[in-house]
Amino acid sequence: MRDYDEATTFLGEWGPFQRLIFFLLSASIIPNGFNGMSVVFLAAVPEHRCRVPDTANLSRAWRNHSIPLRLQDGREVPHSCRRYRLAAIANFSALGLEPGRDVNLEKLEQESCVDGWEFSQDIYLSTIVTEWNLVCDDDWKTPLTSSLFFVGVLLGSFVSGQLSDRFGRKNILFATMAVQTGFSFLQIFSINWEMFTVLFVIVGMGQISNYVVAFILGTEILGKSVRIIFSTLGVCTFFAVGYMLLPLFAYFIRDWRMLLLALTVPGVLCIPLWWFIPESPRWLISQRRFREAEDIIQKAAKMNNIAAPRVIFDPMELQELKLPSQQNVFILDLFRTRNIATITIMSFLLWMLTSVGYFALSLNAPNLHGDAYLNCFLSALIEVPAYITAWLLLRTLPRRYVIAGVLFLGGGVLLLIQFVPADYNFLSIGLVMLGKFGITSAFSMLYVFTAELYPTLVRNMAVGVTSMASRVGSIIAPYFVYLGAYNRVLPYIVMGSLTVFIGIITLFFPESFGMTLPETLEQMQKVKGFRFRKKPRDSVEKEENPKVLITSF
Repeated sequence: MRDYDEATTFLGEWGPFQRLIFFLLSASIIPNGFNGMSVVFLAAVPEHRCRVPDTANLSRAWRNHSIPLRLQDGREVPHSCRRYRLAAIANFSALGLEPGRDVNLEKLEQESCVDGWEFSQDIYLSTIVTEWNLVCDDDWKTPLTSSLFFVGVLLGSFVSGQLSDRFGRKNILFATMAVQTGFSFLQIFSINWEMFTVLFVIVGMGQISNYVVAFILGTEILGKSVRIIFSTLGVCTFFAVGYMLLPLFAYFIRDWRMLLLALTVPGVLCIPLWWFIPESPRWLISQRRFREAEDIIQKAAKMNNIAAPRVIFDPMELQELKLPSQQNVFILDLFRTRNIATITIMSFLLWMLTSVGYFALSLNAPNLHGDAYLNCFLSALIEVPAYITAWLLLRTLPRRYVIAGVLFLGGGVLLLIQFVPADYNFLSIGLVMLGKFGITSAFSMLYVFTAELYPTLVRNMAVGVTSMASRVGSIIAPYFVYLGAYNRVLPYIVMGSLTVFIGIITLFFPESFGMTLPETLEQMQKVKGFRFRKKPRDSVEKEENPKVLITSF
């Protein structure tokens, strides 16, 4: 029996139909770049210090010395969370005593910022941090905001695959786009941090669901050669375009509510795409909706000015195609045999640890030396050559070797940062960007690699579940950033070590380069580097017409 790719070869690879699907699905990803990294500016922490009320009876000298100094990065800076006890310094001021000359400041009693904080507006006019005072005793809420967004992303990764396998790729694609846009708009009206964060969780659910389903829809509609371009130069590059536009918007709109409004509007522009993006014919066939699938293929042929066969699948082929669609698939099917379970567990580790490096480096970009907006833009810009490199490598080289190679590159340069002197800021930034280049290249290849390893029946679920595992990495990524408070290079040592480790694990995956997409779980390849026991004769005879393939080590 011919497979789907063979039955639809008459459509060609890059006709008007394929170009339309390529660019429309890629364009639908741009808002994901906004929402995926918007927390970098929405929850930015400006420089701050304890507020000293204007009504306090202090001389100019005591007002200038009301904040104790602390050592940070080798220099003394005003403390962010402490001030000298106001009653004491007001008494010294009334007595005409001078700070530092008549009074030893090191022995003065200190107190917390009982009158609030003064936030610098040199970079940000307002953020959720300045609006709800998420500093000092409440500074734990800032990384938690990012983590909870990625909790939503994790939940979205979990449900998006199952929902689109059940209700269709197109329906869930546009439903999740509506969730992302609608709840992002509601965030503008948040009255407290709790409301903002709950809505942010829902936005995260829509954000990743839109991304995963758009990727799967394009993978299943487009041909083999275009599929790789779509998964790298298409989906990923358009995500990077949205990411690059984020610091540009943030530079000109420095109030967090107005910035969020500006980032929400583009999502509305995706509504007309409903009338141009079709359902996946592969999914329709798996649901035994053959007539609808053929109608889409016939329309695609007409758009490409190609004469399609009157019957694309003959009756015998339709009967064969019904067999896999009659199987009920569940998440546990990803662990059905030891071989499949091993592939799934290794995929979890690969996605999770690559995600740690990608998101920790992205979230830390504004904290690098220099202009926050420029550093964020550079962090986004470096992704474009990373995706181009990924595409070029995927075209000609085995998947597991190129993914391992770029992971070794990314992790290796991050480990080198510890040897760079603290004054060589530009060299450190260059190594960070090179590390981001390697990890981003690997991350963009994971969608292609995972989709090629798993069969049609569970492909979307497998990508969704393994992508869900990557969100565990993204949830803890903000705390990797905060390791820098203890040691400047500690985050890079940890991230670099984990990246090199998962690069080694990648070498044990099966190879999918040049292979036909599997249609059933039985067609999945075996893990490399493991010795399989010879099966008894009766086991081999049973597998001549297997219902479930059981593979043992």
